[in-house]
Amino acid sequence: MSKRPFYTHPDPGRPGYTNGFDLLFRGMELVTGGQRLHRYEDYVRALAERGEGTAAYEGYLQAFRYGMPPHGGFALGLERWTARLTGAANVRQTTAFPRDLHRLSP
Repeated sequence: MSKRPFYTHPDPGRPGYTNGFDLLFRGMELVTGGQRLHRYEDYVRALAERGEGTAAYEGYLQAFRYGMPPHGGFALGLERWTARLTGAANVRQTTAFPRDLHRLSP
């Protein structure tokens, strides 16, 4: 739980674990995914357990107040995969719009 985002659904049978996964390729994480929380009250509790309030997430949480079906998913790190395949020294070399401290938007 400590290494996952607050919105990842906890594993009910194993406290401290989530219903999430990572797919590694040659030592690099390419895909991360899992089941997500879908109840507003669970989000509020998860944020409180991490010592955070809901103010910064109000826009995101608004949809959950009215109900959301159980859901999950994954995201493929295409730039990471391309960097590993091409042997690039840094993932920024395979990213169309890399972000850093001085560039936060394309």
